[in-house]
Amino acid sequence: MLARTAGTDVAVEGVETWAYEVPAEATESDGTLTWGSTTAVVVRASAGGAQGLGYTYGAAAIAELVRGELAELARGADAMDVPGTWERMVAAIRNSGRPGICSMAIAAVDAALWDLKARLLDLPLVDLLGAVRSGAPVYGSGGFTSYGTRTLQRRLAEWVESGIPRVKMKVGLGFPEDARRVAAARAAIGPDAGLMVDANGAFDRQEALRAAAAFAESGVDWFEEPVTSDDLQGLRLLRDRSPEGMEIATGEYGYDLPYFRRLLDAGAVDVLQADATRCGGITEFMRVDALCRAWSLPLSAHTAPSLHAHVACAASQLRHVEYFHDHARVEGLLFDGVLDPEEGELRPDRSRPGTGLELKVDDARLFEV
Repeated sequence: MLARTAGTDVAVEGVETWAYEVPAEATESDGTLTWGSTTAVVVRASAGGAQGLGYTYGAAAIAELVRGELAELARGADAMDVPGTWERMVAAIRNSGRPGICSMAIAAVDAALWDLKARLLDLPLVDLLGAVRSGAPVYGSGGFTSYGTRTLQRRLAEWVESGIPRVKMKVGLGFPEDARRVAAARAAIGPDAGLMVDANGAFDRQEALRAAAAFAESGVDWFEEPVTSDDLQGLRLLRDRSPEGMEIATGEYGYDLPYFRRLLDAGAVDVLQADATRCGGITEFMRVDALCRAWSLPLSAHTAPSLHAHVACAASQLRHVEYFHDHARVEGLLFDGVLDPEEGELRPDRSRPGTGLELKVDDARLFEV
């Protein structure tokens, strides 16, 4: 491994990207969307004999954006100056728009560059960023609306039995079906496990208030995106009027720092969510953590557990990481070195540099698009 000395520049030599579409185990759905596959866009950056990996989940067009614009910006840049490259990428996509696939493309390159820097310095990424904890608490997430009651109960109970103390399920089918399914989930996981629900913006304000009251009877303590995340007044209404002990959370669709600032200014959340594969990568995720510290609010990492494990352990305001069923499965198919929860936490392997992830090139080729 290259040991960098003071004054030594290590230039990024290459940036490669691939898109992989992985079929789901079965058709899945939440309150507002149905899908049959998950597309991961993987970026690999190289310098000084080391390679770093980053990725995001989204359209295959993200890979074309990386190849067409961002890769050239990263090549030749100082591998130690990741925030500087991030600034140049953000400037370069001005006319294409920051939210959406541009931010996701930047996120994948940024994560690859942070991983590369850590490997060049022969450090686990969490130590490069600055660890504040040895493990990131997780919650099991899935519980799709496409699941029958027995499948829902089995999936949630398996997480709790494995040592994960909190689980999340999808809602949005309407009253009283949602209330019935939530009650069935509570019966399956017992009285002590945390029960969280995610509507993915399926309700209007009055529907969400009615649902919150019904869910409280089953001990739900987290209501995610009860209304669309664009309805800041509606989120504030739910935060003010939801039952005692029920937190309102959103933020997974945040692509830039001003978006998160607007949520906080509006008093719209009890817990802010951010996704390093969407919000511009590790560079911006750590800035969101700083915002949460300024507002004295907790931060929850959305999906992509293997990518979030190290950065989550460096985030001062972290509540937990979403151990999302689909992404945990995809990461296991595409990468070596993925982390499994231990006693309800993801614990970075600090014996390996970077994130410790390696692309399974031959296995991944089966899903390449």
